[in-house]
Amino acid sequence: MKKLSVYIFFLMFIFCTSCRQNQAKGKIIIITSKNKGIITPGGPKSITRNIIQDKKGNIWIASFDGIFRYDGKSFINITIKVTSVRFFCVLENRKGNLWFGFIGEGVYCYDGKSFTNFTTKEGLLNNEITNIYEDKVGNIWFSVSGGASYFDSKSFHNYILDENGMSEDRTGKTFKFRQNNGVGPILQDKTGKFWFGTNREALVYDGKTFSVFNNKEGKAFNNVHSIIEDRKGNIWFGASIIGDKRGDTLFVTDNLWRYDGSNYNKIGSKSAASIIEDKKGNIWTTSSVNPNGAGIWKLSRYDQNYLYNKKLAITEIIATESMLFGILEAKDGNIWFGSMHGVYRYDGKTITDFKGEGSQK
Repeated sequence: MKKLSVYIFFLMFIFCTSCRQNQAKGKIIIITSKNKGIITPGGPKSITRNIIQDKKGNIWIASFDGIFRYDGKSFINITIKVTSVRFFCVLENRKGNLWFGFIGEGVYCYDGKSFTNFTTKEGLLNNEITNIYEDKVGNIWFSVSGGASYFDSKSFHNYILDENGMSEDRTGKTFKFRQNNGVGPILQDKTGKFWFGTNREALVYDGKTFSVFNNKEGKAFNNVHSIIEDRKGNIWFGASIIGDKRGDTLFVTDNLWRYDGSNYNKIGSKSAASIIEDKKGNIWTTSSVNPNGAGIWKLSRYDQNYLYNKKLAITEIIATESMLFGILEAKDGNIWFGSMHGVYRYDGKTITDFKGEGSQK
């Protein structure tokens, strides 16, 4: 009887961890010695979409091979015994919990001891997660097929994309299947406004109204894959502008844009799959030469000394036929970036891959 009481107490402790102090109690997977992860000879070898660094300095990598943790010495695939889904994104929130988004099964919250899986059953709008973001009050936002959801530690709140932009749904509606439109990057700027990139018209939300943001010609920005706010409060994003249709041809231009609070300024002639600002104020992007993503992809650095000049100073770090995705500047100054074939690190001189194939100059 004494052993039974101890076991019951242990289960109660597990079920009260910070990932689950809420009304939306997801499916729980308790970590044991059998599923705590596997040390791998290298990092992921397939599509790597997102990379972050946690408060302890560990690098976390979201890939189609799973979620990898790199402690500076070895890689551990921590989800290989839990699920085989394709992971798109990873976030560490202010409480130290890790959130993993993937296609088809919603989102996992990992508190270091167990995983909690949230899906449409718990109120998530859709189970296809492409981006995760924490706002200024600690709500966790999820970019999903058909709109966006946020989790306030008690329940999910959903916003649905429609012909009029996006609006909050209070009926409990969820999408079981992939929709034709979806939200990509989410950003809350210093003024509190939210910016939503979508595969259609991009939106800004002031807490009451969603509005389409347009360039000075009144044309909307489409296919926004990345949004950041720099240290000066400028909003940077990569986007397409749909031009006029001439005959059977629809003209589309891809560019890197900067919004200074009054005007949208075209900075580069290519869009950006990912954008970061480094500690020195330089802007880094991964981008494709062609709007459809075909051809050569580049990791580029825009020198902060020339960002406001007519002539930019751009350094191309790498050009490759492989698609490039998320970028991270680690605490040691190294630049990490994802690709179709795993993850890479640039130390200012050498690009190192982690597939067990050495380094590339």
